[in-house]
Amino acid sequence: MSISAINQKLGRKNTSDTEADLIMDLMEKANLKRIQMVYHTMSETDVENILRYPNTMIASDAGVAKLGSGMPHPRAYGTNARVLGRYVRERHVIPLEEAIRRMTSLPAQRFRLTDRGLLRPCYAADIVLFDEKTVADQATYEQPHAYTTGISWVIVNGTPVVENSKHNGQRPGQLLMGPGYVK
Repeated sequence: MSISAINQKLGRKNTSDTEADLIMDLMEKANLKRIQMVYHTMSETDVENILRYPNTMIASDAGVAKLGSGMPHPRAYGTNARVLGRYVRERHVIPLEEAIRRMTSLPAQRFRLTDRGLLRPCYAADIVLFDEKTVADQATYEQPHAYTTGISWVIVNGTPVVENSKHNGQRPGQLLMGPGYVK
């Protein structure tokens, strides 16, 4: 629900003061129980300008979503597909090759993961096959549990996990720690 809709449900007027009070109330309650909030603070122009910066890495901070559980942010299901479909194919903000670099080799380089991010001998075989004409995010705020379309194969550590657009149950992924990690 939006802040305005929650205020309306509580019988409050929709003013900047009551909305600010409600946000503060929700933040306080978030410390007591699990409450998630999405803040819309960037415009589409902001996103496009950030994407134009050559050292912007593309990833999601949405956390791990359990299919059908809760109301996660749509980016939990479609961050990279959104960039490829919307900002590469539709809006022409950055070229496809540049988007791929920012999703793969740039993060690996910045986090000093020496065996990832490129297709090279002895590197981890993490590969995604997608149709650049159809790849798209499907998750919305109203229906956040929706898988991306246009991705036919995903290979993680050399093991197929998505085959012919269907997850096969394999889970060969592993937690990666860069050289700065301290136990």
